[in-house]
Amino acid sequence: MRDLFKRDHLIAKAFAASIGLLGIAFLMETGLPPVSAAPATSATSAYVGSAACAGCHATETNAWSTSQHARAMQEANEKTVTGNFNDATAEHYGSKARFFRKDNRFIVETEGKDGKTTEFPVKYTFGVEPLQQYLVEFSDGRIQTLPFAWDTRPEAKGGQRWLHLYPDTPMPSTDSLHWTGLYQNWNYMCAECHSTEVKKNYDAEKNTFHTAFSEVSLGCESCHGPASGHLAWANGGKAADVAHRGFASVVTPRAPVTWFPDPKKGSPEYSVPQANGGEVEMCARCHARRGQFSEDWRPGRPLADTHLPAFLTADLFEADGQMHDEVYNYASFLQSKMYAKGVVCTDCHDPHSGMLKAAGAEVCSQCHLPEKFATVAHTGHPAGPSAPDCISCHMPARTYMVVDKRHDHSFRIPRPDLSAKLGTPNACNDCHQDKPAAWAASAVERWHGPDRKGFQTYATAFHAARQGLPEARDLLLKVAQDSATPAIARATALLELNGRASAEVDAVRGKSLSDPDPMVRIAALRGLGGLPPDQRWRRASPLLSDPIRAVRMEAATTLANVPAATIPANDRAAFDRAADEYVAAERLNADRPESRNNLAGFFARQGKMAEAEAEYLAAIKLAPASVPARVDLADLYRTQGRDPMAEQLLRSAISVAPQAAAPHYALGLTLIRLKRQPEALDQLRRATELEPEHARYAYVYAIALQSAGRSDEARQVLEQAIDRHPSDADILSALMQDALRQRDVQKALAYAERLRTLAPDNLNLSRLIAQLKQVPKP
Repeated sequence: MRDLFKRDHLIAKAFAASIGLLGIAFLMETGLPPVSAAPATSATSAYVGSAACAGCHATETNAWSTSQHARAMQEANEKTVTGNFNDATAEHYGSKARFFRKDNRFIVETEGKDGKTTEFPVKYTFGVEPLQQYLVEFSDGRIQTLPFAWDTRPEAKGGQRWLHLYPDTPMPSTDSLHWTGLYQNWNYMCAECHSTEVKKNYDAEKNTFHTAFSEVSLGCESCHGPASGHLAWANGGKAADVAHRGFASVVTPRAPVTWFPDPKKGSPEYSVPQANGGEVEMCARCHARRGQFSEDWRPGRPLADTHLPAFLTADLFEADGQMHDEVYNYASFLQSKMYAKGVVCTDCHDPHSGMLKAAGAEVCSQCHLPEKFATVAHTGHPAGPSAPDCISCHMPARTYMVVDKRHDHSFRIPRPDLSAKLGTPNACNDCHQDKPAAWAASAVERWHGPDRKGFQTYATAFHAARQGLPEARDLLLKVAQDSATPAIARATALLELNGRASAEVDAVRGKSLSDPDPMVRIAALRGLGGLPPDQRWRRASPLLSDPIRAVRMEAATTLANVPAATIPANDRAAFDRAADEYVAAERLNADRPESRNNLAGFFARQGKMAEAEAEYLAAIKLAPASVPARVDLADLYRTQGRDPMAEQLLRSAISVAPQAAAPHYALGLTLIRLKRQPEALDQLRRATELEPEHARYAYVYAIALQSAGRSDEARQVLEQAIDRHPSDADILSALMQDALRQRDVQKALAYAERLRTLAPDNLNLSRLIAQLKQVPKP
């Protein structure tokens, strides 16, 4: 890390004379070095640093210098460190930390990777409000975030203390979330969104980092892109015929719009479409739950060309789309009516300071008439200091990292009626915690009537899907086909339709492959895996040349196991290009076991078994306690007839993670192939006990019991499983077959009719139902 501050480009010269007095003053106050510049001599723009912008853009620079962006990451020194390092102490489940100064450095004495107490010098600070984290640099180039952070809030508000970021969870040195582990690694987890022009520079052979950046914090070029061409344009006379004023690219501009509120409704009626590569996608590069697969982002590029945003999955979002886990703002905002009308981030936030353009809820009055909405008729509450405002009702807050309060940006109508039906949270009961949701729902209905669905109308569908209810498919189909529904919700509905096959599902998925939104196209591709290779190729191969890289890569993974001999030469070239992009994306993140595992699976589907095995072994080496890599490698050994090696690998997985169900399940299947049935049944039973939410485990265990002649036990397992998974087709089918064997016609008919709701196109099932209905009742 000696060259951490070394830039990849030579900074152009002779700019100092043009900085001006305001620029000089800014440089003196911030300590940033003067930067010189000359006209660029190549088409490739270079990063020059924020100080180079100050001379011409003093107002913007001064606003930026007060922002959290400007202080997202800083070298640890007397000016930047806010925590108490005056021999302060903290403790967490027996793990202690001492914070002190030594040799003009800030030191944390705490438990290291080996479990021993060690002194660690703080290299960088991370953030400023409402807490500040601290980073430690290791000799292999890794930079890790310490588990204790400083609460920067005033003491009167509970701040000015050291806090552990996992206050309710013991965190021994062997835990994957320990501060020295993979999930607290700055190079992968944090760097891109806290520094400028980050190059991770991971050496996979040596398992080391040489991460570099052009600016320690988020500077002007984090959003505007490399500015050497712009400096050349500015110093060269500002020629009118130079595209983008010298920048290589700029954010795609929004169509002109004026937000005049309609006097009757109190809100604007005018709307404009959002653009690929527009401002919202620029901000989403960091203000989103997403994965990065390329370092070549530039302004104006669609986000999905370099990053893959999250869907509205159950681990991250409530059934109605409200944030559950820490998802930042992008996916929430995509669900909003404001986004659909063309509102962008800087309509509310100053682009340089990051602050709201008006105090609190006053920012809403830019577009919404206060005399229409700040009334008892609208809020149901009398005016006063404790009355709710736009933010408290339409942007409910959740707290993350112990003290960091975040507002949901989906701008939704409070729905306590959904809380009463589905258990989703609502803004009303965030305040009225002593009242039931039904009470709040009744109050809202008195004020606004029963028709108050709002813009987000997919909660019932996602709830049904998560609960495995038979009506889920029809509800999800309505969401997926509704053009007025936010694209991210339509995409999520397509994902939820996987495993709920029907002719209508197939038709909707096929149509969605050409949807304008790339996330919808990606979700549609993920539903093609069960099709025969020729059908899959016919549908997915056009997307190998999609304009968006994330879609092309998804198409490549979907088609990876299509036999090469069946693909025309011209089409094969398109696949190879997309496959190369996918491999490069996973190679960028080769420091992550999940990326090595993904790459191994991709190679295995292509029949490249040696390459796949090497990647699985690399994943295990990176994370010795990794269960997925061991289970998947064992499956690879299965395909090669190497069951004894698979058994050995799975037993090692159980030894490192005894509470993980997957290795027990895989070992059970391996032992069946090795004809060691009693041992196999023990492992399958254990998998079912450890993860009862996994329907497949219970189904396979029951089938194994039946094969062993233990039909009564099998039936009991299936009946318990169907109570937990009421719409699992495999379990229902097994129960139906069991009833038929027992000649229990009525029970078999009941199961068959439940199955038909899941498989309405199954003609054989329809015939069976007709036959069963003809059997005379006893």
